[in-house]
Amino acid sequence: MKGRFAPSPTGRMHLGNIYSALLSYLSAKSQKGQWVLRIEDIDPDRSRIEFTKHILDDLQWLGMPWDEGPYYQSQHGAISHQHLEQLNSLGLVYPCHCTRAEIMATQAPHESDGRVVYKGTCRPINPQPMDTVDTPQKLRLIVPDRDIHFTDHHYGPHTVNLSSHCGDFILRRADGAWAYQIAVVLDDALMGITEVVRGRDLLLSTAQQIYLHQLLGFTPPSFAHLPLLCNSSMQRLSKRDKSLDMSHLRTTHTAPQIIGILAHHAGLIPSPEPLMPQDLIPLFSWAKVPTSDIILK
Repeated sequence: MKGRFAPSPTGRMHLGNIYSALLSYLSAKSQKGQWVLRIEDIDPDRSRIEFTKHILDDLQWLGMPWDEGPYYQSQHGAISHQHLEQLNSLGLVYPCHCTRAEIMATQAPHESDGRVVYKGTCRPINPQPMDTVDTPQKLRLIVPDRDIHFTDHHYGPHTVNLSSHCGDFILRRADGAWAYQIAVVLDDALMGITEVVRGRDLLLSTAQQIYLHQLLGFTPPSFAHLPLLCNSSMQRLSKRDKSLDMSHLRTTHTAPQIIGILAHHAGLIPSPEPLMPQDLIPLFSWAKVPTSDIILK
């Protein structure tokens, strides 16, 4: 098997990122698999080389060496373009000129997850392959009114209707940057990733990714999502939580102390004690990992 950790170099990693890295590492190693490092640097406005260097250094310092990589998502544009052409040949790609304000004006209230459902304003009545996908413009993928069924290894069975959950979603931005969904699907498929471990905030995007895998003729990986680490205000940790990012933690904790704290929150040990990731491999079990979000105090 082959797992992966795929951080974005848009800031210093925080404790939530390290939690995801640790559990994806342990899941792979407990199955005698490989662990791949991929840098998801497709956002040209926010990705920074210095943050990439920190990611590599932090993982080494924490005792989580990768077996393959690091790979860089930004270097795979030609592959993305090739598969965009494939989707276009199916008559499933169209240009969208809606502004965010126009899209937001069409929204009905949803659960407070920030979800935006595109209503298909620009979708052609009779979709046909575009003459070219080379023109710089935002491109969307047509999704059917179809349920996608999948079983998350940690959160169990799910059914997501593509039309009502997200609507036609973006493949390429107007500035030419590739959207997350197509980039992550292509990289996972072409790198041979068989297991994806990540935070549960991405749980429902699994349906979009499975749909893309199917359209492109790939076999989707298995998925296991994690509870989120939250601050004392019960908000998901972000790179704005400076007291919990690695630049601060490396001055206040040793690597074994950080790993021990996360192992305790993952249910692998009864109380925090200094350990290294290799010490936890025989202790790892998904049955021990909580499903409720974890509040750090």
